[in-house]
Amino acid sequence: MVPANVDENFGNLEEELGLSDEVALVNGEGYSWQDRYIPRKPRYFNRIKSGFDWNRYNQTHYDMENPPPKIVQGYKFNVFYPDLVDPTKTPQFFLEAADSDDFCIVRFHAGPPYEDVAFKIVNREWNKSRKRGFRSTFERGVLSLYFNFASHWYRR
Repeated sequence: MVPANVDENFGNLEEELGLSDEVALVNGEGYSWQDRYIPRKPRYFNRIKSGFDWNRYNQTHYDMENPPPKIVQGYKFNVFYPDLVDPTKTPQFFLEAADSDDFCIVRFHAGPPYEDVAFKIVNREWNKSRKRGFRSTFERGVLSLYFNFASHWYRR
């Protein structure tokens, strides 16, 4: 039984981490090409890499039976553009500010006949090393953006 004063989303890890799927975009003027092509959203497949941060504080206060809270460690975005009008033009991603400093918005833009699609992610520094899992490619109609967040190790 849940007490009446507890919020319904309490304990929902995705909401706590800000992992709600797609962000609604406002495009008041429309697209310049919408009279020739019907605008449509691209298909996408996203993953969130989450885990435990075993820093010195968490090692002291938690163990494997009682783990620390999970944190977001990275994201994997796959956006599918099979029917691009101009296949030589590579789709791009842009980072934009969100309503709070803890989050940012990653927007994917490809051109006709696809609308832009955006996602709200955690605003942290990216590790852009290939060895650490960074990947930004457009092959066979699929834009792949994989990244992990940088981890800073404290040394005294």
